[in-house]
Amino acid sequence: MTETALNAATDRPRPGDLVVARNRKYDGGAHWVVPGRHLGSDEYGDWVFQGTGEFISRPGAALYTESDAILLIPHTGDWVATFYDDSHPHGVELYIDLAIELEWRRIRPAVIEFHMVDMDLDVIRTKSQGLFVDDEDEFAEHSVKYSYPEELRTRMLAACASLVEAVAAGSAPFDGREAAWFTQGRMLQPA
Repeated sequence: MTETALNAATDRPRPGDLVVARNRKYDGGAHWVVPGRHLGSDEYGDWVFQGTGEFISRPGAALYTESDAILLIPHTGDWVATFYDDSHPHGVELYIDLAIELEWRRIRPAVIEFHMVDMDLDVIRTKSQGLFVDDEDEFAEHSVKYSYPEELRTRMLAACASLVEAVAAGSAPFDGREAAWFTQGRMLQPA
């Protein structure tokens, strides 16, 4: 086995690993840091449980989470999805961040970091507003401010439109399969 193949295998998350999601912006600036536990993988990606009461932070903000969440990190694609259930205090059901440079980095035997670059655009579904795209203004502003290459802008807009279509149609993985992952994740919670 080559060194590259060995590193790729050891940098993959394993069920039970602590996953520290570290998001940054296109200019390299820090964004959200959110902990969770890796639950497993399927054909759509890696599933991570983020429990209620976890400390999360970003520059200028820090808080304890108010509900459980399931993070789906796809095997391929320019996005990550966070699913919520009825316990979310603001009725958010789904929050998809358009993102690039999705990468795993093992930092200790049972601790792995997940890194991504948040590209501003978000596909969101809430109980009160339904399905919508958020932060289009921020995407336009940052496209100029950070000189997003035109190919990247086009790719993000196409991915966003495709995600809206998939969520609206209830296509996998946006078809309710997160419920089983919530059940599995809650079994990890201390009593």
